[in-house]
Amino acid sequence: MLRFTSCLAVAAIIATPIVAETASTDAVYACAAIATDTERLACYDGAVGRLKAAEESGELATVSREEVEQVRKESFGFSIPSLPSLALPKLGNSEKADLERIETGIKSIQRDRSGSVIVTLDNGQVWRQIDDKPVRFNKKKPPETAQIKTAALGSFRMQLGNGPVFRARRER
Repeated sequence: MLRFTSCLAVAAIIATPIVAETASTDAVYACAAIATDTERLACYDGAVGRLKAAEESGELATVSREEVEQVRKESFGFSIPSLPSLALPKLGNSEKADLERIETGIKSIQRDRSGSVIVTLDNGQVWRQIDDKPVRFNKKKPPETAQIKTAALGSFRMQLGNGPVFRARRER
């Protein structure tokens, strides 16, 4: 039984690229090279039919540049190893897919028991100060924006308004 299950798993892995090839935009683009009108139309009909079937079955999804950018912004600060494959190097025509900084509004600023700053951003992200730098701000008129930049070794640096820069970690 284990041997049969293993064979099925290997067969599924081997078959996966075939499904991906049959439902790709490359098949549509290849049709353009066909000289005969009827053959080209038949090629387009077949390729588009496979794309539509793959989309309806959930094997294929169309993702816009705007949607990819939204995912990049929402995931900023988290380590998501599969995100670069989602972003696709072709999309945006840039070799570097990662965001290096974001600037967004602040929803609330609090302090924990040790005095570290906890910042909730307008987009729902929650960031916590992880160094011991003193971060001061006016509670009656707190900063309205936060800048977060990538730093060395996967760390992040945050600045609230025009205040001091401190190290931070995303918690949510």
